[in-house]
Amino acid sequence: MDTAIAVVPMGLGHLRQVLDLGHQVFDTTTKPYTSWSLTAVAEHLDSPDNACWVALDSDRVVGFVLGSMEFEHRNDWGYLEWIAVAPDMQGHGIARRLVDVCSTALFARGAKHIVTDVEDRNSASAALMTSSGFAPAATVTLLVRANPRNAGEDADPTVPPLPATTRRDLARRGRLAVEHPRH
Repeated sequence: MDTAIAVVPMGLGHLRQVLDLGHQVFDTTTKPYTSWSLTAVAEHLDSPDNACWVALDSDRVVGFVLGSMEFEHRNDWGYLEWIAVAPDMQGHGIARRLVDVCSTALFARGAKHIVTDVEDRNSASAALMTSSGFAPAATVTLLVRANPRNAGEDADPTVPPLPATTRRDLARRGRLAVEHPRH
């Protein structure tokens, strides 16, 4: 464990670096129902029961975790939704420290359970969560049906497109994947 790395509550001054690090490390195409965005980060930070922490190497954000007491319709379950560590800082125990501090904060706020999800090909995150006391509770298979039309054809004119405000709302809530350029 690298003790020179400070783990502190996330503040507004960390927002840009957290957003950039997330764009660098997250592949949201593996879970197309979620998206990484400024709104997703800001909503966590703005939550009164947030458990958002950053790992700092001097003034550089080298890791973060975003958690909250908002999991679906359960107000007694915490949600560890996002965690990331800069690629050049992985293997130093930073992710474990972030999971531990987030979990401690969520339990202190009344969580009876903490939920997280890991994409099945992300064996490093699965190992971290398992060794941190998380256990598989449910398996959900994302089923996808491809449009039988040829790629590149126009959308079905009988289906109205989503209004921009609806698209933004769904993306903000993590229910619609939105492409963002990687930095």
